Amino acid sequence: MKRNVVIGGAWPYANSSLHLGHLVALLPGDFLARYHRKKGDNVLYVSGTDCHGTPITIRAKKEGKKPKEISDYYHDEFTKTFEKMNFSYDLYTQTEDEYHKEKVKEIFRTIYDNNFIVEKEEPQSYCPKCQKFLADRELILKCPNCGNETKGEECDCGYTPTMEELIKYANCQECGTKVIEKLNKNLYIALSKLQPFVEKFYNEHSQSWRKNSQNETLKYLKQGLIDRAVTRDLEWGIDIPVDGYDDKKMYVWIDAVLGYTTATMKYCEENNLNWEDYWKENENALIYMVHGKDNIIFHSIILPALLYAMNSNMKLPDKMVSCEYLNINDEKISKSKGNGITILDLTEQYDIDSIRYYFLSNGPEKKDGNFSTEEFKTVHNADLVNKYGNFINRTLKFKGLEKIVVGTIDKEIDEKISQTYIDVSNSIESLEFRKAVEQIIELVEYGNKYYDDKKPWILYKENIDEFNNVMYNCANIIANLANLFEPIMPDTSSKIKKYLNIDISKWEKIIIKDTIELKDINPLFERIK
Repeated sequence: MKRNVVIGGAWPYANSSLHLGHLVALLPGDFLARYHRKKGDNVLYVSGTDCHGTPITIRAKKEGKKPKEISDYYHDEFTKTFEKMNFSYDLYTQTEDEYHKEKVKEIFRTIYDNNFIVEKEEPQSYCPKCQKFLADRELILKCPNCGNETKGEECDCGYTPTMEELIKYANCQECGTKVIEKLNKNLYIALSKLQPFVEKFYNEHSQSWRKNSQNETLKYLKQGLIDRAVTRDLEWGIDIPVDGYDDKKMYVWIDAVLGYTTATMKYCEENNLNWEDYWKENENALIYMVHGKDNIIFHSIILPALLYAMNSNMKLPDKMVSCEYLNINDEKISKSKGNGITILDLTEQYDIDSIRYYFLSNGPEKKDGNFSTEEFKTVHNADLVNKYGNFINRTLKFKGLEKIVVGTIDKEIDEKISQTYIDVSNSIESLEFRKAVEQIIELVEYGNKYYDDKKPWILYKENIDEFNNVMYNCANIIANLANLFEPIMPDTSSKIKKYLNIDISKWEKIIIKDTIELKDINPLFERIK
């Protein structure tokens, strides 16, 4: 049965270039989208650029630009980056999109009318010179933990200053003035009221989440959910559709997480589909949330709470695909250290499919990962050149072989291929992508062993019929490897299918049924020295 599958990739923030930490968090979304399309499911793979909030306004002031100029610049760069990496989004939009802004305001008003958004007055940091309330990241202070200068939201050492510490020690980042405490009126999402529902959601869904999502969500639930401000004093953002809040904007986190639904609505409206088939409760729908470790609670707590507060039978996310952190040369990626490698930088040096393969086969699924160019080269040369590329080259470029003649598929090979589809599919849907890649590589190794055992270089001289049958079996293994690898390395698989004159793109075993003329076969991977 076809499923209606939503895959939501976390919305990157339009404040700096995308680095490899973003790639390991978001690449699994494209892998899932391509896999489910091959399974025949109705897939909507959506994401967009998070354009609003304080960091963008701060950057705009420093550079003498308007916030929209900053967000547009990075939105264009993100779009280029994802296109370069062969991400197959059905819609990649932005929170500055007019359709998104209007839909988010409608949803906000619905939640407000349902009494899950309430008014509160609480103390907040205030700059008497600038005469404005300040968000944490607009504050600067010495970290009480390590003593280094840091912004208010979190220090590089991992310490998050308390409200009391911010009031006591912080200065305004813009003018340097010591902040004071002042009461401020805002609207809050009533998470404390929504806690029983979120707990029920966790108990019913978390078995199919990554372990870090389970642990992080449970930690917050045990602490007790605290009402969270959904309005803030800012000029750049989405207007608040409630009287008396004309001088405030919507917090970016509520704006962005609702983007999964608004992007679906927009795509469906433009393509004559019904968005409710994907986001209303039904047995045939499946929703993945794909993000990094630092975004877990926004997807496992905030988004389900907002969907429930809409009170309209909204479907909740099924699977949390949350990766751990990626370090660079054994160091945590840090803006202050400037040690992040951008995705575009890496694409200028290495093959796109090789990059995709490396980060899906070595992604930080269960613990923090580490990237180094030496390790990347080792994996590329070992797996893609020595194993996969070698098997393809010595089969399809065998000296004297001009065509693949239809023969008899070996029973063991037939069973091995069929079982690989089953095993890989189970691993993917269990969110074990590294394991899935290993299982495909096992089929590569099986093909190489079969080739070595059969010794076609001898058969070519002594038994041409048996030689042709061995090469036929090898070609069938290659055809299915191309099919299995397609969600991981789409360009490489497309080349192999062209070599073998195959146009099948379903998640099912391929058996070659016609003679294949071999011509213009070129090596697929170059060894990196």
